[in-house]
Amino acid sequence: MLKNIDPALNADVLHALRSMGHGDTLALVDTNFPAESVARQSTLGKLLRIDNVSAARAMEAILSVLPLDTPLQPSVGRMEVMGAPDQLEPVQVEVQAKIDAAEGQSAPMYGIERFAFYEAAKKAYCVIATGETRFYGCFLLTKGVIPPAA
Repeated sequence: MLKNIDPALNADVLHALRSMGHGDTLALVDTNFPAESVARQSTLGKLLRIDNVSAARAMEAILSVLPLDTPLQPSVGRMEVMGAPDQLEPVQVEVQAKIDAAEGQSAPMYGIERFAFYEAAKKAYCVIATGETRFYGCFLLTKGVIPPAA
């Protein structure tokens, strides 16, 4: 255990988050996502896990250390519901609340069509699988920057 580090963040995940640069993306995915095969095509080349937690809990842990690129653009994408791209599933509503809390303001997610999400995840820096069992618990995060102290 470390002080001030969310215990859901294991060493492999912390290393990946720290290694990412501004503009790099990570895919946070549910248990139904083809995580292993997609992760092999990512920059990191291997699957990372935050097991036995929901997507919202994993998002909360990640956002405790990862800055989003939100001031410049929407920085979290969500997999769209097939046939209903504007529909938000309960898992997505829960994750949106964690994003807003971390950002201290509303930071709406943008939609990504299902197959476009698969392609974007292949190009991500890394793929992190959660224990989320609900459908559409898949998100793409863009890393931002931490400004210098004023």
